[in-house]
Amino acid sequence: MDTFRLDGARALVTGASQGIGRATALALAEAGARVGLCARNAQALEDVAREITDLGGEAVAVPGDLRDPSTAAHAVEETVSALGGLDLLVHNAGGPLTDQEGRMVLSPVTETSDEEWRQVMDLNLLAAVRLCRAAHTHLRRSDRAGVLLMSSVAALVAVPGMESYGAVKSGILSYTRSLAVAWAADGIRVNALCPGWVRTQLTSPIHTADAAATAALTNVPMRRWGGVDDVTGPAVFLCSPASSFVTGQYLAPDGGLTAFPAMPQPEAPQEDAHG
Repeated sequence: MDTFRLDGARALVTGASQGIGRATALALAEAGARVGLCARNAQALEDVAREITDLGGEAVAVPGDLRDPSTAAHAVEETVSALGGLDLLVHNAGGPLTDQEGRMVLSPVTETSDEEWRQVMDLNLLAAVRLCRAAHTHLRRSDRAGVLLMSSVAALVAVPGMESYGAVKSGILSYTRSLAVAWAADGIRVNALCPGWVRTQLTSPIHTADAAATAALTNVPMRRWGGVDDVTGPAVFLCSPASSFVTGQYLAPDGGLTAFPAMPQPEAPQEDAHG
């Protein structure tokens, strides 16, 4: 079981202030990694860093908005400076269109603007490109280098009302495969995760509404919502020596949802037939 350990590994986790990102940062730390934390909420990051140090681990908080083109390189360099290098990059920050409380919003495609598409692209895909570009020099110096990018089952099946998110997360999978091949000679593995319905603040408009929460499970064979811990196990595996011969792949912790041909939907936003 030692191959699942990450003792001494230096990792940067984005979106680490809440949800899957926070849980992943804590899981990597429990497996022995030293962790850099990046997200917009500085106080929440400090709280996560304190949780990690209370566990006997080491963490550094690097607050910043990854939609800003300068943040990715800053987060990488601050993490490298604090930890002495970089072995693992986990880009979890991202999501679909959200409201002011950070909850997902389903919108008819005809009602989404170019700017909204750009926001989703910047935070999910362009941030991944910028982070990987900034991290490459450091990762290639490591003998345990790995990149883990967060995609979604929305990249694999249709999600009406979240077209921008699905399209961009599909781009993450293509980027994962191409980067895995391009960086194999540098000893850098690149993989992705495609979580299904997981209870987080992001999905709260669905999982807190009984009818919508039930509808979302229609095509989930395990008939339950996932928790963040259902994602952290696969994340640690893909970052650990246990997956040393795995690259250019994705895992879908989704309760079996993608074994079905279509994504179950809460009531989808309706297009105006008279446009």
